[in-house]
Amino acid sequence: MLLNKADLKEFLDEKSNKYNNCNFIELDPISIPHSYSKKEDIEISGFLAATISWGNRKMIVRNAKRMMELLGNSPYDFIMGHEEYHLDKLDGFVHRTFNSDDFRYFIKALQYIYEKKNGLEAILNKYSTKDSLQPAIHQLNKTFFEMPHPARTVKHISDPFKGSAAKKINMYLRWMVRKDNRGVDFGIWDSISPSILSCPLDIHSGNVARKLGLITRNQNDSKAVFELDMNLRELDKNDPVKYDFALFGLGVFEGF
Repeated sequence: MLLNKADLKEFLDEKSNKYNNCNFIELDPISIPHSYSKKEDIEISGFLAATISWGNRKMIVRNAKRMMELLGNSPYDFIMGHEEYHLDKLDGFVHRTFNSDDFRYFIKALQYIYEKKNGLEAILNKYSTKDSLQPAIHQLNKTFFEMPHPARTVKHISDPFKGSAAKKINMYLRWMVRKDNRGVDFGIWDSISPSILSCPLDIHSGNVARKLGLITRNQNDSKAVFELDMNLRELDKNDPVKYDFALFGLGVFEGF
């Protein structure tokens, strides 16, 4: 289904408008940070929920809620105030390949980032460029694993410099940065412009994007993300990632 640019923009604007609403929240991982009002709780709960966002969405939401329960439903306070023995309660947690060893390290790494690096937003803002957050995601990966860590845990923070589409982190960044008063995305990271966000690319959005001529590359990798970025920014240079709602909705709900 190849459309000229004007018709493509009209079609995707319509679909984005359809799926960018609060009805979208309840069954989506973004429902987890919507349980909180404090900035740091939103950031951390969102980061953890995004980290385990692959597989069945009901299972993702259920397990992300379980993560929050294990953190006393106060993730920032738990992370900043925990003692080593508090982490024993995480034993037995598992979501697909993310297990309690990974969870333990994530708590320690997040404490390090908030104590020593001024938080997640500060890292991602510091290392972003005028047109991309991908270098900042790479730096987040480096910073996250500066402490001794289980080798198995590295796979849970993607690195676009190693070819990854970094779907989960790009999704998380959409949540934190986009601000459109529609009630879905939070827009609490004012230091970062939505114009440099990248679309979270997965099998659904990738297949739809190819059918619409937004991607020619076969793999869902960092090069495909770059290609999609360029095409979506031609449609809306200020808010290109609003089209994530369209691509996701068309793929998941409409079988496009």
